[in-house]
Amino acid sequence: MHKLISLIFFVFTAITVAGCAQTPEPQSRGQMGNLLLAEPVPVSPRSQMAIIRYNQILASSELSDEERAELTYQRGMLYDSVGLGGLAQFDYSQALQLKPDMAQAYNSIGIHFIQQDEYIQAYEAFDSTLDINPEYDFAFLNRGIALYYGDRSDLAVKDLKTFYLKEPTDPFRALWLYFAMAKVNEQEARDYLKTIRSDLSAGHWAISLIDLYIGNVSEEQLLSQLIDGVSNQRELTERLCEAYFYLGKYHSEKQNQGVAANYFKLALSTNVHDYVEHRYARKELKRLRGPGTEVQ
Repeated sequence: MHKLISLIFFVFTAITVAGCAQTPEPQSRGQMGNLLLAEPVPVSPRSQMAIIRYNQILASSELSDEERAELTYQRGMLYDSVGLGGLAQFDYSQALQLKPDMAQAYNSIGIHFIQQDEYIQAYEAFDSTLDINPEYDFAFLNRGIALYYGDRSDLAVKDLKTFYLKEPTDPFRALWLYFAMAKVNEQEARDYLKTIRSDLSAGHWAISLIDLYIGNVSEEQLLSQLIDGVSNQRELTERLCEAYFYLGKYHSEKQNQGVAANYFKLALSTNVHDYVEHRYARKELKRLRGPGTEVQ
C-alpha cells in the first residue's frame, strides 16, 4: 500500500495546475451588455500526461487488486476532468469489479447514470455508497439530484435538506434544496429560501444568486458583480460556469425557455467538466427541448 500511495502522489504532483496569473480586464463588463463571456478551460497537457502515466502503472502485473482498483478509479476521475465521460464510467465499473466496497466509485458512477437518465441504477449506486459509508456527504447531494430529475421531489427534498444542513452557510446547497422544494410547493420553497438567507455566508459571491431568486437584486445587478474578487482567468471561468447554470434555472422557472437555453449553453461552453453545474447543464437543455418546444 505504501507503494500505491507513492505512485498516486507522483501522478497528482504532475497534474497540479497553477492559476493563470493574468487578472481579467475590468472593461470585459461592457461586452454584450452586462454579460461576461468565459474563456473555455483548455484540456491540461499535464492531465493528459498523468493519464498516460496511469496507463503505464496499470500495465504492471505487480499490483494487488486493491491497488489496481484505486489507480483505476483515480484515472477515471482524470478522464472525467477532461470530459471523457465514457472512459471515466468504464474505469469506475472496473474499479468496482476489483473492489466492490469502494464507496467513491459507486458515487461517481451514479452521477453518470443520472446524466444518462438511468435513475434506478443511479439510486442503487448512491444507496450502495451510503451503505458502505453513511457519512459520505456528497452521496446525499447526488441521490437528491437523481430523485429531483427522476420526478421524486418529495424524496429529493429529504436528501438535499440533509446535505444542506451539514453546511448551512453554503448558498449552492441552499439552491439545490430550493429546486427540489419548488417542485413540491413553489411558494413554500421561496419562503424557505428567504428564511435561511441570513444563515448563508455573506462573503460568498453566490449569495447574489439567492438574492436574485428571492427578488432582492436584479439580473443586471448580479451580472455586474460577477467579476468582484476574481483574481485570475480560471477562477472567473469557474464562477461563470456556476452563474450561467443558476441563471438558466432562474429563467427556466420563469418559463423564459430561450434565455434559459442560452445560459445552459454558456455553462457548457466553459469546459469546467467536473463541476456539478456543467454536468447537468446538458440535462437541463434536454428538458427544455421536450416535445412541442421551440428551443434550439
